[in-house]
Amino acid sequence: MSVLLCPIRVGARHHPQAEALTFAGRSWSYEALDAEVSRWVAALEAEGVGASDRVASLATNHVASVCLFWALGRLGAVLAPLNARLTSVELAPMVEDIQPRLRLALGALAERLPGARPLESFAEAVSTGASTCQPLEASSPRVVLFTSGTTGRPKGAVLTEGNFRASSRASAGNLGAHPAPRWLGTLPLFHVGGIAMLTRTAYEGGCLVLHERFDADAANRAIDGEGVSHASLVATTLERVLEARGDRRMPDSFAWALIGGGPVPVPLLARARAAGLRALQTYGLTEACSQVTTERPDTADGRTAGVPLLGVEVRIVGAGGEVLGAGAEGDIEVRAPTVMAGYWQRPEATQEAVRDGWLRTKDVGVLDGGGRLTVLSRRTDLIVRGGENIYPAEVEAVLVNHPAVQEASVVGFPDDRWGERPVAFVAPRQGQPHPGDEELAAWCRQSLAGFKTPARFVWVDALPRNAMGKVERTVLRRHALR
Repeated sequence: MSVLLCPIRVGARHHPQAEALTFAGRSWSYEALDAEVSRWVAALEAEGVGASDRVASLATNHVASVCLFWALGRLGAVLAPLNARLTSVELAPMVEDIQPRLRLALGALAERLPGARPLESFAEAVSTGASTCQPLEASSPRVVLFTSGTTGRPKGAVLTEGNFRASSRASAGNLGAHPAPRWLGTLPLFHVGGIAMLTRTAYEGGCLVLHERFDADAANRAIDGEGVSHASLVATTLERVLEARGDRRMPDSFAWALIGGGPVPVPLLARARAAGLRALQTYGLTEACSQVTTERPDTADGRTAGVPLLGVEVRIVGAGGEVLGAGAEGDIEVRAPTVMAGYWQRPEATQEAVRDGWLRTKDVGVLDGGGRLTVLSRRTDLIVRGGENIYPAEVEAVLVNHPAVQEASVVGFPDDRWGERPVAFVAPRQGQPHPGDEELAAWCRQSLAGFKTPARFVWVDALPRNAMGKVERTVLRRHALR
């Protein structure tokens, strides 16, 4: 079985002065980043972190997160990057599941992760780096990324070194060769898209132009003045980049933008292309290490999510598991070297999700005669707000704990800016006064990230249910559009 070396160490040997990373006005060559990662390895070894250990981190984008990721790889340890937008209540079960050897958090977030050491200063006291650089196999776990199912119960998708390398090869095979890609890193490094950019640039000998968070003006400055060649965006951030640019056309140095996070309005893609921003719609998910399908540069029209990438198979299956032909709607299944190793310590969930090598996404779609995928629904009842997943069951569980709420159901409704926003339908508990929207929103924010808080609350006498007693969400969605 082939072994794989840290690409930062490889880059330091073969192109030491090439730029590997920029962040907050600073720049690191491959040689400099290799030395910095070596210091982090020494700091982690001093804490007893070794092969197969897990380290939990809570951070927005920061150079320390980059160093931590590569240092853990050299030790054969596993990173569990936690969503920095979640509350301590939401984070607790994830930490309990992962049982980390070490917890690290940026100072501003530390109170949400009890017992965490300061991430930004973790390796400051180390003056001499460690030479440790353990070769990895394709099957070596690299990260555990938590994602929720329709029940809202967090599951940790285990992604391997082989997953990330296969994803990088597949994406590069579609976009075409580039001597040294410079990816605009605005996606968070606790999401699969952010880590995909981090790994992709290193494997290809490129540079990650990392930003702490998305800012349209800063993104445009990087595109115009820092030679950014590629970017990964969602519909809302694409629109904000275009609005901030005004009449300025994209420079020749910019190659492609990948647009994911849910369906992208065709007029928005057309507007981007008119401005010289070449955008390709994609479909992907955490369990498949980011991209599954992407439009091909020579045939892109913004009307589908494109064809499967190199080495990726996609099929549509019916309710009985039968494979359907072109034009038939059904569940999307994926088979590829990018598919996760499984869910962390959840064998039953893994067996349910991956059968005979096929990942059962539970998304609904259709393939046309040319093999192009159109995604019709992003998982049962899932709400996608600006690229962030909102699982109704999680929000509903918080709402029904309010003393005035008997039952609740949350659905998505279209939003021009965010793609979708959640609306909560709530039935009152007998004898209790109706609380106002502000009170219910405040109640939600005690336990949920702000983006999960419903945009509107609608009081009903009772939730509509079918003969099986299940809530009829289609009825509620129609009502939400009124």
